[in-house]
Amino acid sequence: MIETIVIAIVVIVGAILIYAATKPDTFQVSRATSVQAPPDKIFPLVNNLRSHSLWSPFDKDREMKRAYSGPAAGKGASLEFEGDRNVGSGRLAIADATQSSKIRMILNMIKPFKANNTVEFTFVPKGNSTTVTWAMHGKQPYLGKLISTFINCDKMVGSQFEKGLADLKSVAEK
Repeated sequence: MIETIVIAIVVIVGAILIYAATKPDTFQVSRATSVQAPPDKIFPLVNNLRSHSLWSPFDKDREMKRAYSGPAAGKGASLEFEGDRNVGSGRLAIADATQSSKIRMILNMIKPFKANNTVEFTFVPKGNSTTVTWAMHGKQPYLGKLISTFINCDKMVGSQFEKGLADLKSVAEK
């Protein structure tokens, strides 16, 4: 009886490990919203990392340690941060910024686990509004694949993006 239970557990664990190995080597999370403001009003709120405290759900930890370097905004601006368990620690740097249309950032996480991802914001005008898209993509190592077997990472990170976009919308539409 115990032998059968042990064999069943080994088979189940093995199946989960094999299933995780078949998941994609990369991931992408993306959310968008329509903001009743022109791109040139929204763009500076993202392009200046200090402005993220107004809208980003990842910048709400009041105890978070922040160290800014480089220019105040645009390419070369960076933020090193160390926050609570919800934020972790790492570095966010603007790698490229095309005025009022696109911002590409590099996010290097240290905690809760190491990750190097690309974050992109795009701003597409549509009449009196702007479609703002917040996306992140990167490599998904085996541990990430295993975690995503049990946790819907798109839903988890996507819900943070949705909250941030809603707050960005609120700030930009004032």
